Amino acid sequence: MSKVIALANQKGGTGKTTTAVNLGIGLAVQGKKVLLVDADAQGNLTDSLGYQEPDNLPISLATILTKAMMEESYGIDEGILHHAEGVDLMPGNIELSAIEVSLVNTMSRETVLRSYINTVKDRYDYVLIDCMPSLGMMTINALAAADSVIIPVQAHYLPAKGMTQLLQTIARVKRQINPKLTIDGVLLTMVDNRTNFAKDISFILRRDYGDKLRVFQTEIPLSIRAAETSAQGKSIYAFDPHGIAAKAYQAFTKEVQNIGEKRRAKQHKTDIRE
Repeated sequence: MSKVIALANQKGGTGKTTTAVNLGIGLAVQGKKVLLVDADAQGNLTDSLGYQEPDNLPISLATILTKAMMEESYGIDEGILHHAEGVDLMPGNIELSAIEVSLVNTMSRETVLRSYINTVKDRYDYVLIDCMPSLGMMTINALAAADSVIIPVQAHYLPAKGMTQLLQTIARVKRQINPKLTIDGVLLTMVDNRTNFAKDISFILRRDYGDKLRVFQTEIPLSIRAAETSAQGKSIYAFDPHGIAAKAYQAFTKEVQNIGEKRRAKQHKTDIRE
């Protein structure tokens, strides 16, 4: 059974893309089949996996979504790229900006991405969607397509107001479009353990949201090596396998797998009862 996870935060610079890459490749290392979907017009995920000119790719997510909106057929493999570290990628680029505008006038506009993901997800254990830093139509589409959401939050800036907005949007999508949507948790990223400020933010986040949301035990440390990986087109595991960021992402990947396994066991019990 496939699990679709959206990585979302409308604030940019929270480590969303780095998390998508290293979680996806971390799951692939564990033997899982993983599709990464770049749903951001900036194409950062595509760029981070070594496709440095995403705007020049002949087929991208925008191509497929345009076909879906026009009710044209497309191949199940169409546009999917294969990365050397064992993950597949549906690339994104600037053409998604036009899709964002087109979706406004489209029938079933919130579920165009879901219709695409439903055609490919059975071939994967995990589908990870890297959302754009906004709460626009593409992000709504990602939330409508997902089983769950992971919210990366930067540790040196506590976006309490932004978190509230995001949580309200997730609640609205759950209520109106996707009743099965859950929040896997909040991931603290870019944590500078040398400062009391980072510790204070971790404490405040757990205090203010811990009773409503899971805050992942793993915190991703501030690491120059992790920041450099995107320029190399590799994961942290290939670039700096023994570094602190690689160890943190390994631990985080295990936490995400545990959530997935518990969910599968629960679903299995429900299926037996029915």
